[in-house]
Amino acid sequence: MSFLSCDGSEYTLQGPAGGDDITGLSADPSHYLLLSELGRGFNNLSQVNMARHVPTGQLLAIKQTNLDECTEEELLQLMNEVLLSRFFRQPNLLTSRLVFSSCCQLWVLTPLMSYGSADALLRTYFPDGMSESLIAYLLYGVLKALEYLHRMGYVHRGVKASHILLSGQGHVYLSGLHSVFSMMRDGKRVRSVFDMPHHTPALLPWLSPELLRQDLHGYGVKSDIYSLGIVACELVNGRVPFLDMPPTQMLLQKLRGSHCCLLDVAPFPLGELGGLKVSRSGVDSGIGESVATGSMTHSATAPPTDRPQSPAPKNHSATLHNLVQLCLQQQPERRPSASSLLTHAFFKQVKRHTRETFLNLMYPAVPLSSPEDPLVSNTPAPSCHAPSSPDTMEAVWDFS
Repeated sequence: MSFLSCDGSEYTLQGPAGGDDITGLSADPSHYLLLSELGRGFNNLSQVNMARHVPTGQLLAIKQTNLDECTEEELLQLMNEVLLSRFFRQPNLLTSRLVFSSCCQLWVLTPLMSYGSADALLRTYFPDGMSESLIAYLLYGVLKALEYLHRMGYVHRGVKASHILLSGQGHVYLSGLHSVFSMMRDGKRVRSVFDMPHHTPALLPWLSPELLRQDLHGYGVKSDIYSLGIVACELVNGRVPFLDMPPTQMLLQKLRGSHCCLLDVAPFPLGELGGLKVSRSGVDSGIGESVATGSMTHSATAPPTDRPQSPAPKNHSATLHNLVQLCLQQQPERRPSASSLLTHAFFKQVKRHTRETFLNLMYPAVPLSSPEDPLVSNTPAPSCHAPSSPDTMEAVWDFS
């Protein structure tokens, strides 16, 4: 764990070519001007800031984690995420491009995701759900990342809207590498694993039935396909399926194979759950989720306070319905693979999109811009604590 020590060590990681490449930047903390806070994460031990590399003027995101306050388990998670970032090479995976330590802080630098997370876009610009074209654009990028992870022998276990990030150039990234788990044992790939993801309460709505069941059969990469189906519903409806249910009720419905899916069809079999409504709360599942994980038992009848209600159900295409139905099948062996889903008819529309059409899909969303006045000093004094800002912005994207 030498890379987590306070010795000023650094790791430079290869990134994709283009506007998101920050691999040529320096590892000197004094070269970065911290502009505004984007959010917090990792059990509130990490603070994420928009920053500018002063010598070049390039904007980026910096996550600072107080290592002195981390438990041994949390240090192992940080080590795993950094090591995976050095190992993975896929343009749709958001990896840590530059990592170094300063005093007792671990600095992790990535390109700035100017459009934030898909979850933040839902809350701010698309409270009633996104267009199918934008959903196809986002999910296609996620599937490319999952195809790579699965081929390399890893299961993500954290596919959700807050882990889908968009750069200003329109590149789709899947983040959340802290939840990635290897399916390799003794040099061989196994069919099933049994480990439960960290911060499981916050992930429950997205997790597959076989992962939640915790039986002798375990789970595999098809668990991510189920999560993708939940994300599709999340993006379409503007709300997270199952989120308003008590965890026990949620687990029961998932094990029964009841689909909480698109709002233009009945979400549950008739007679089940009585008058319980489909989840429409959309409680923030962004970067602060590890701090407030007790929001799983909201009343299904109380109106949400953070998102307006849809005036009426929308009609969705047959290809979208089919995609969701394929992903949410209870038996994992019946779900298609990530590579198979990339050829699904729903994604034919993605090939028609260019940089210009992408911007049209994003309207009225606008990318983040640099604030005129910095909220944090550009010459941080040696400290074992991440700087704090008096006017913290709402969490913009999930860096955890």
